[in-house]
Amino acid sequence: MDSNALPTPAASAARPLRIGEKAPVFRARSTQGDVSLDQYRGRWLVFFSHPADFTPVCTSEFVALSRAAPRFEAMGCALLGLSVDSLYAHVAWVRAIQESFGVDVPFPIVEDASMVIGRAYGMIDDAALDSSSMRASYFIDPEGVIRAITWYPLTVGRSVEEMLRIVAALQRSAAGDVMTPEGWRPGDDLLLPPDQTMPDALKPGAPSAWFYRTRKENAR
Repeated sequence: MDSNALPTPAASAARPLRIGEKAPVFRARSTQGDVSLDQYRGRWLVFFSHPADFTPVCTSEFVALSRAAPRFEAMGCALLGLSVDSLYAHVAWVRAIQESFGVDVPFPIVEDASMVIGRAYGMIDDAALDSSSMRASYFIDPEGVIRAITWYPLTVGRSVEEMLRIVAALQRSAAGDVMTPEGWRPGDDLLLPPDQTMPDALKPGAPSAWFYRTRKENAR
């Protein structure tokens, strides 16, 4: 999908994507040259969208994400931003952030002036009055599959710490042998899948809360 091309009728009417679906591949201009989503295969990716440049909430997120970029990189996770404004507006915004906050934005910001990418991801449709709903974050695994989605309104900033926590939790639970409880952070106790049969749940010594079994991080 080329972001400069007109969307097809199917893309225009696309529903919001669901967890477990493949992230639509696109190719578009960015502040760091042409970007294709499939170039991120083999590593985790957080793809996050914005309805406009030079907005206060989005600026605060870009500053925080730029400062946290090395932490994402240490987790093998890339960052990719998107805004509906033109590439030239993106460049001006990146420069203004550097001059105002002393922060260099190290990740690409994709141009989506035609909003074809936003439509393909179901963030916006032809009935939308503006681009305000383009405030989503997609957590994409190395195979290009969406593993988590968050969506925020214009007036509420995303938590970068929570984004980092989501990536860590997704990576830790990816094998399916453990799950992560509420508020989990690396090093905390993990959850085991519940027993699947009545005999296992009722066998001598089985915990009364057979559906809630924990395990230390380093336990085997």
